[in-house]
Amino acid sequence: MSVQGFTDIIQGPLAQYVQIAQQIGADVAHHSQLVLQAFKAELQFLQLASQSSKPANPNDLMIFLKPTSDIIAAIQDFREKHRTSQFFNHLSAISESIPALGWVAVSPAPAPYVKEMNDAGQFYTNRVLKDWKEKDKRHVEWVKAWIQTLTELQAFVKQHHTTGLVWSGKGAPAALPPPPPSAPLPPPPVLDFGPIDPSSDRSALFAEINQGANITSNLKKVTSDMQTHKNPTLKQGAAPFRGPGSNAASGLQPDKPPVFTREGKKWRIEYQTRNHNLVVDNAEMNNVVYLFKCTECTVTIKGKINSVVIDACKKTAIVMDSIVAAVEFINCQSVQMQMFGKVPTISVDKTDGCQIYLSTESLDVEVVTSKSSEMNVMIPSANGDYVEHPIPEQFKTTILPNKTIKTIIVENKG
Repeated sequence: MSVQGFTDIIQGPLAQYVQIAQQIGADVAHHSQLVLQAFKAELQFLQLASQSSKPANPNDLMIFLKPTSDIIAAIQDFREKHRTSQFFNHLSAISESIPALGWVAVSPAPAPYVKEMNDAGQFYTNRVLKDWKEKDKRHVEWVKAWIQTLTELQAFVKQHHTTGLVWSGKGAPAALPPPPPSAPLPPPPVLDFGPIDPSSDRSALFAEINQGANITSNLKKVTSDMQTHKNPTLKQGAAPFRGPGSNAASGLQPDKPPVFTREGKKWRIEYQTRNHNLVVDNAEMNNVVYLFKCTECTVTIKGKINSVVIDACKKTAIVMDSIVAAVEFINCQSVQMQMFGKVPTISVDKTDGCQIYLSTESLDVEVVTSKSSEMNVMIPSANGDYVEHPIPEQFKTTILPNKTIKTIIVENKG
């Protein structure tokens, strides 16, 4: 039933999407053929799962999914190579939402992931409707067919794979495809085991070894003025020693060059120190910003992006407009964030000192914390000021008569 349901999607709304794309032609038509290939590759994978047990090695799943992921990468690469196309919004709408096929690797709730990807493409489908609804109705039908495809995919996943991909459990585990043929190894080198030439350096070496106890006669004796515990001045300025001006002594990050770069959909900001002019501009909704080991910095993100990760940063602040998925703090110290728009989830893990300034649009946020301390949420009031609310750090757990446990928050009375 699972395979048949996915086949119905291919033969139904997806086939309509491909048909309309062929009518539009040009880049849209070519792109739709790649999309069709991606769905067919996933269909083959679902057929495999319906006939096999789940592989014992979790890494094997990625090998089975490689044909699908390769086509998804080709779809997104096609968009990147055709940025000057008059149908760039069409290409972007597909590229942003085609990762929905990755639901097979999501658990325990893959259906919401499909919807999230559908929503990620909505920014561009809205642009298509705006630009073409008065010019050519086929583009409106193209948008409807694609959104219907992902909507039915979400319903399919929710019905047949509610908590994750279901394997049949009947029959042997799925067998990995054979590895590609490799080139033969070169022949081993020919070793010369012939007699040793007495005039060679090797004979001199053996003569040195055969000296017996006399081999140590030429070693230099270590005197007391050469011993560091008797002569402390030897420690000053030695190679392993770092002087007072080093980064290790000042508490700054290691001597690695600062990074501020964009790699496809990912913005990397790493090893920045005392830089308050870091601005992420012209980002797209599927972009991810990753901060790593930044110290005393301020990062401003303009526009709506997918997610932000702040990892191992100190005394760093981040200002954001709007987030699609989540903001994550990991292994940080004394960090701050301020939202001007909406954010669904904020995660704080192994962090000491985190100040969260929310906007009126983000008051429905979920804040998930673990192994963290000194966390405060700042909620805006009617007069424009912020009201500080500390996040609980201390809990009390008791054992109930039925031998279960109960955990409550312990209020800090200060």
